[in-house]
Amino acid sequence: MNAEEAGLPLGEGPLRGLVVIDVTRVVAGPYCTMMLADLGATVIKVENPAEPDYVRSFPPFVQGDHGRASAFFAQYNRHKLGISLNLKTSQGQALLRKLIGKADMLVENFRPGTMAKMGLDYEALKAENPRLVYVSISGFGQTGPHSLRPAYDNSAQATGGLWSFNGEKGRPPVRVGTIIGDLSASFYATIAALAAIMHARQTGEGQLVDVAQQDSVVTLTEHAVVNYTVDQIVAEPLGNDHPFVRPYGQLACKDGFVFFGAYTDKFWREACRIFGEPGLIADPEIDTMEKRFDPQVYERRVAPIVRRWCAHRTKAELEDMAGDVIPLTPIKTMAEVVEDPHLAAREMFVPVVMDGVQVKAFGSPMKLSKTPVNASGAAPSFGEHNTLVFRLWAGLSAGELGRLCAEGVI
Repeated sequence: MNAEEAGLPLGEGPLRGLVVIDVTRVVAGPYCTMMLADLGATVIKVENPAEPDYVRSFPPFVQGDHGRASAFFAQYNRHKLGISLNLKTSQGQALLRKLIGKADMLVENFRPGTMAKMGLDYEALKAENPRLVYVSISGFGQTGPHSLRPAYDNSAQATGGLWSFNGEKGRPPVRVGTIIGDLSASFYATIAALAAIMHARQTGEGQLVDVAQQDSVVTLTEHAVVNYTVDQIVAEPLGNDHPFVRPYGQLACKDGFVFFGAYTDKFWREACRIFGEPGLIADPEIDTMEKRFDPQVYERRVAPIVRRWCAHRTKAELEDMAGDVIPLTPIKTMAEVVEDPHLAAREMFVPVVMDGVQVKAFGSPMKLSKTPVNASGAAPSFGEHNTLVFRLWAGLSAGELGRLCAEGVI
């Protein structure tokens, strides 16, 4: 019996009919499967009955129909079906194998070797389903001398180099203020998983997708790799400055800060006109981008000009007078972001239901004209869809389901 015949809910997006077994927790993994669910995949989230995804205990909380519920969990697990299954038991492992035989993809984010110890690694499961796409997200990847090391997001930020040059100039490095290692690994895993699904549908052949957080962070370091490999320049913290582009950074204004990025000759000319100093366009010391990039020239001539332009105006005033013409934008607080009418028009904040309570979470930046993404939805309560998945889809009897529940397998 396929997913539709069993009554599993199918999404309406381009991935309608794709069935994903989600054996992940926290963010690096759940975010990947959430994106797949937003695109229409049927995602079945597996949690250990003795140890549910501990993000369920992360704030902020709402008071749901059955007690306290995590909005953080809801944000990364919308649209998913939730089942409980103890993969440390032989019965749990056998039941997962049964589900794998019907699925298209499995996503896991355990430390390398963990799934193999349970007999649930790719080599074992591809025997159950040769077309299975098996996505493994880990700190350091499935191969290499450090592959078995435990890792968090900060591990990837630290070992991928990003941490080393983030922060204020002349001061110790500062971690990027979000879990960029988790998020970037989820992005790459999603892209690779879809590529592998295309291959599987064309050939009937599945494969292992190996995505490491450290690898993912390395690709976010912009100039740092080639600066070192070409000129042996080791990136260091620069605060809000760019390594060579100027003016391009944070400027103080009357009620906060703005980003000012009018560094090209075209935008510089526009800025001079907007702020009432067109004579600066022909100033021989700063009339070209190359001259303005010079650190000494910038600090002596350009920086005082742009600081003066912004200092006595508010964020809104600066945005109104220049935002449509040059890259000048307010540096918004999260309160301002959530209330941003442009983001509202882009449907970037959506309702997600968690235990009967609606919370507002971020939507999807993927805008497809023919098969639109559906980012609104509900996150599952723990084990909410056990009967649907195990009885109707996997074919267990009511007696078997009751016995497995009594034995702590589900």
